[in-house]
Amino acid sequence: MSKGVAITGMGIISSIGNNVEENYRSLIEGKTGITRISKIKTLHKDHIMVGEIAFTNQELEQQLGLTPDNNYSRTALLGAIAAKQAVENARISNINTYKTGLISSTSVGGMDKTEAHYYAYLEDKATQKYIAGHHAGDSTQKIAEQLGIEQSLVTTISTACSSAANAIMLGARLIKSGQLDRVIVGGADCLSKFTINGFKTLMILSDTYNTPFDENRKGLNLGEAAAFLVLESDKIVQAENKTVLAYVKGYGNANDAFHQTASSENGDGATLAMQKALKVADLSSSDIDYINAHGTATGNNDLSEGRAILRVFDKHVPDFSSTKAYTGHTLAAAGAIEAVYSVLALQNNVIYPNLNFKTQMKEFSMTPQLELKEKELHTVLSNSLGFGGNCSTVIFSKKQ
Repeated sequence: MSKGVAITGMGIISSIGNNVEENYRSLIEGKTGITRISKIKTLHKDHIMVGEIAFTNQELEQQLGLTPDNNYSRTALLGAIAAKQAVENARISNINTYKTGLISSTSVGGMDKTEAHYYAYLEDKATQKYIAGHHAGDSTQKIAEQLGIEQSLVTTISTACSSAANAIMLGARLIKSGQLDRVIVGGADCLSKFTINGFKTLMILSDTYNTPFDENRKGLNLGEAAAFLVLESDKIVQAENKTVLAYVKGYGNANDAFHQTASSENGDGATLAMQKALKVADLSSSDIDYINAHGTATGNNDLSEGRAILRVFDKHVPDFSSTKAYTGHTLAAAGAIEAVYSVLALQNNVIYPNLNFKTQMKEFSMTPQLELKEKELHTVLSNSLGFGGNCSTVIFSKKQ
């Protein structure tokens, strides 16, 4: 049994940076990655804005040393790059020395390949290998192959926008229970026409920069990204004298049981998840120094999450902000993206600004952090809320 769950490595690629250092620099400089669509052929390209990664698939394949005949989806490419960064950052020389698992999350999966080859599928057998990579587990398997993980737990979580947060939670529980010594956890999602059309149908996409927690918010910007963290047990940390970036202290998930694509107005699921996370961490709400909020800039989410935060923290709401104005909403990867950002906030004692905010919401007198703020941080709470009210909360701390 392991008492602590240490984070010893992180990797990330997003619209604001191709690694951890570039992402952090964009965060403190207030540099957004939101632009008009340039890489996807869609009728909506002039009507919405997204967070695109600059690399083409061919460039990503070259980074991984893949041959041109590979059948990696863009999700798998992004995920493999971020996961390999995390393992390198953790200074792991032989990934199979200890019992090591991989928990990856995605919602888009290989949809980009399916879109490209669907109509030729029955006539051209050469396209069938691409369609075979459609399912969510394919990207996870390819990441495992790239990492060289052998004969261990390799699994996929797909709970919409809370997926990567649930991956972190499951990984932490597997280490605490002694079933694994090390788990690489995170998520990846690429942009696709399917996702764009789906969110367009929900009428929650913005035609301008998203404005989390603003009274005049118009909707979210989709983004593509991947991020992974290396979780390790006390045994490994002590045996190898590992540098610890932060600890996973608490976690919780719950479901509103309210609606397929909306959270309850009072944020019942988010409230329960935060309360569970505090209980697991053996902390009170007053111990939280900063909340990296889900903050999608949709009418429903920001109202629901804001009310949930007030229910948990009452009159003592800590500094909070959403970083989705930087990257866009990266769907299944969001929980891992914001986990990396939360750990960076802890390491550097900074709170990121909530970009684009102008007008306080009329439902409550609660304002996000508007400028970069230096503050000594010990404990950070990161929220991820998914469709169906499924939500996860993870608490990161400098101390075990």
